[in-house]
Amino acid sequence: MLLSPLPMHIPDGFLSVVVSVFFWLISIGGIGFALRKVNQVIGEREVPLMGVLAAAIFAGQMLNFTVTGGTSGHLMGAALATIIVGPWAAILVMTSVVSIQALVFQDGGLLVLGANIFNMGILGVVLSAMVMQFIRKIFQNRKKYLLGGSFIAGWLSIFIASLAAGLELAISGTSPVQIAVPAMAGIHALIGIGEGLITLGAVLFLYINRPDLVTHPNEAKNANSGIVVAGVILTVLLAVLSPLASSHPDGLEWVAETAAFLNFAKESTYQIIPDYLLPGLHNEAVATIFAGLIGAVIVFGVIFVMMNQRKKQLPQRETDFE
Repeated sequence: MLLSPLPMHIPDGFLSVVVSVFFWLISIGGIGFALRKVNQVIGEREVPLMGVLAAAIFAGQMLNFTVTGGTSGHLMGAALATIIVGPWAAILVMTSVVSIQALVFQDGGLLVLGANIFNMGILGVVLSAMVMQFIRKIFQNRKKYLLGGSFIAGWLSIFIASLAAGLELAISGTSPVQIAVPAMAGIHALIGIGEGLITLGAVLFLYINRPDLVTHPNEAKNANSGIVVAGVILTVLLAVLSPLASSHPDGLEWVAETAAFLNFAKESTYQIIPDYLLPGLHNEAVATIFAGLIGAVIVFGVIFVMMNQRKKQLPQRETDFE
């Protein structure tokens, strides 16, 4: 049975106004800092790589996978983005993805967008960078470092982001801390295994076919036409497969149902492409596929415009995890 992807991020109503504004301020500061660092460490030839990476992560997030207990999870992509383009560019990639999901697809609220960006686009990236740096010191063997680090970074980015979301719910008074945090941690510890395996698989594939994209942290990574074409093909494939997404509620929705605060969610005040279904198309599978393709194009465009507005364009990066 073909199904449309489920909304995946914190909706308006789950967090208090104070908590939402606080995380907006934190996220704006983090994005601004990342933009300044990117000017120093990302060259013009790496912009297409960021764009196709963002598009692929957007499409990949539409594919919820089933987890035990009638729950589903989905790729977050923070660890993968960090490994490929470094933490500062990864923050911009994840911010673009999460923002377009909220603004165009009504996936995640606008008031709480700062919290969603913080959890997935800043916290997830920073943790991934720290893990990779730590694992690099332990393993001198590059392959062991990349593969071991990619799984751990993927798992931890999901798990810690879920703890942050649980704490945000508790501070907002939506659910008691003794309920929200253990529930979010428990289900996302399982979802994190999927994230870790996906990240590991992607890094292994790149290590075999284009090792320069996941190694040599002090060198700029040129996205030649082959990489761009491969990224486009992968994005299209993921969008085509998106109607096969699991119908089970994702981790946050499952916790909200279990802890009886799902009714706190507020509907968006407007709709553009709600529920990842392009309006006007009666076939749900086709509507989902076209919605995914449109979203991927928009995310790529956001990255392209953002990066080409930079005041400085330096060809070499200082380091991925510095």
